[in-house]
Amino acid sequence: MPAPPCTSCHAARAALRRPRSGQALCGACFCTAFEAEVLHTVLAGRLLPPDAVVAVGASGGKDSTVLAHVLRELAPRLGISLQLVAVDEGIGGYRDAALAAVRRQAARWELPLTVVAYEDLFGGWTMDAVARSTAGSGRSRSCCTFCGVLRRRALEEGARRVGATHIVTGHNADDMAETVLMNFLRGDAGRLARGGGLGGRPAPRCRPLQFASQKEVVLYAHFRRLDYFSEECVYAPEAFRGHARDLLKRLEAARPSAVLTSCTPPSAWRWPVRSGPAPRRLLPLRGSGQPRSLPGLCALDGLNRGRPRLAIGKGRRGLDEQATPGTPGDPDKTPTPKAVPTF
Repeated sequence: MPAPPCTSCHAARAALRRPRSGQALCGACFCTAFEAEVLHTVLAGRLLPPDAVVAVGASGGKDSTVLAHVLRELAPRLGISLQLVAVDEGIGGYRDAALAAVRRQAARWELPLTVVAYEDLFGGWTMDAVARSTAGSGRSRSCCTFCGVLRRRALEEGARRVGATHIVTGHNADDMAETVLMNFLRGDAGRLARGGGLGGRPAPRCRPLQFASQKEVVLYAHFRRLDYFSEECVYAPEAFRGHARDLLKRLEAARPSAVLTSCTPPSAWRWPVRSGPAPRRLLPLRGSGQPRSLPGLCALDGLNRGRPRLAIGKGRRGLDEQATPGTPGDPDKTPTPKAVPTF
């Protein structure tokens, strides 16, 4: 059976049927519609004002690649300038290949690129070193938790270096729905009450692809023939997010609108939670001048103290203990507490 004609241009044959609307479109019309929807998201949410210097978090993957390409197409209409900021987490056999893809993109699109490395920013710590340090602590699954904290800090540092006024990341609708589901499963009333939102922090950070499904992001990359890195991080299979992703896929199979309704207002932006935890008070991180939150310990501070479990825990026991920092990633030189509280 031949494909139906495109319902937009009525000239070419349809190449896909949009998962959200069921509309049959050719590749060119789909890409035009996709870019128009991202433009609407940016303008409706007032995410990127004219003359903004935008740091694009570039990982080399499909989401950040599509985001950078779309914003590059829309930059003249938005009146913004773009800077690519990549983070080198120090993951052997994975990050080097991803950074190579980012460098190819930067050269092809003639966009400036800045690379910020964990090793330089965090006193020698890399994700491989963090994984070795936490391997014997019973919390080996926490690698992604550490990485999330450190990556946000590294991205902010990269944005500061390039003089960016705004940070954009490639989180799509599926990512946002997974986050909402994770917060629900964890019983994190504070994050559920605060909601997702489009923007957010004192240094404005936003997600222009928040309403674009992962399927359509992949389709856009296909039709635009974008070069991106597609391998999964070696530590990703251990992350709790994977369980939320699998559950969401099963929910989506039963209810196709599950992803969209989870990441669009009012459901994801502000859940009707009666009360949440008090706002966290920020104090300088020991020896770095960067903020850390209490009552939880900063991840890096906990690692430097040789207490990786406390670094991601919620307790304060041992907070004021003296500890001699060990060598990053060297279990033999990292002090091990006699009794580590269980959270």
